[in-house]
Amino acid sequence: MSELKIGEIVTGIYKTGKYIGELTEERPQHYLIRVLAVLKHPMQGDLHSPKDADVLVFHERRALSYREQTNIPKQMVKPFDKEVPDYQQSLKEAVEKAKKELTENPTPWAEMSLKMYASLEKDYFK
Repeated sequence: MSELKIGEIVTGIYKTGKYIGELTEERPQHYLIRVLAVLKHPMQGDLHSPKDADVLVFHERRALSYREQTNIPKQMVKPFDKEVPDYQQSLKEAVEKAKKELTENPTPWAEMSLKMYASLEKDYFK
């Protein structure tokens, strides 16, 4: 695989979300990525008990913010060669896609996740 270069536009998976961003720094195990758009919104709930509603704390998981920088393991970063979408529009589409998938497979976890998304949308799209 060819080495990625500083300034290159890439995709990266961080926890359960997927983002488009600019590679700003290379570190020994990670790339530092500046977020430009959201491809997949992070799943709601407990990362250690995915898709389980019966957990001690059901976490609200926010997407990384526009231009927020994050370390992503090198193996989770790939080149991106399409046009970078608008952050706000990409966030809206990622939330809509996640909600659609949750309504197609109703479970207690899906119901709790939908409540979290409703709360997040009030904040995201004021």
